[in-house]
Amino acid sequence: MNSDRRTSMDKYPDGWGRRRSGGGGKTNLASCVVATVFLILVAAALVAVFVVFFRPRDPKIQVDNVRFPGFSATNGTVSFTFAQYAAVRNPNRAAFSHYDSTLQLVYAGNQVGFMFIPAGQIDGGRTQHMAASFAVDSFPLAVTPSPGGSMEVDSRMRVKGRVRVLWLFTHHVEATAGCRVVVSAGDGSVLGFRC
Repeated sequence: MNSDRRTSMDKYPDGWGRRRSGGGGKTNLASCVVATVFLILVAAALVAVFVVFFRPRDPKIQVDNVRFPGFSATNGTVSFTFAQYAAVRNPNRAAFSHYDSTLQLVYAGNQVGFMFIPAGQIDGGRTQHMAASFAVDSFPLAVTPSPGGSMEVDSRMRVKGRVRVLWLFTHHVEATAGCRVVVSAGDGSVLGFRC
């Protein structure tokens, strides 16, 4: 039986086994190349879907109204309560969690009022209305007031937070809105504002 086995093996040339394994190596290499190309295409498709549907976008702020209740002007100084009403829209599919958001009031280049906006969450594709108000301590009017007895103040709203994409990736997003408000220095009525 052993001699038969040797005889059958002697029928093949010595290099036959090496030639066969060499052909298999080429087949394995081709398979690896095809698999790699396929994985690259799948990854590119996933990135394209992510960019189109899940790319995190900054929220949008629209200031709807500004008021100055409790306005008082005496001896060239003014004090009042500042109130601003805005709508913040979350254009993302995922919820937007906001924190460390602020509202600042500036007059003649100096900050005269400031507040932190309470943290919260806006669902995907939804708009949340925000009302913020704070008291502004007495401050002197500019030496040369604007014509018509008006004054100009700037409100600066900043909303920042994060959006969690596909429940795995967290992206930080931020929106700002600046408004120039013209106010009557006599009674605090809003003459106009531009954002």
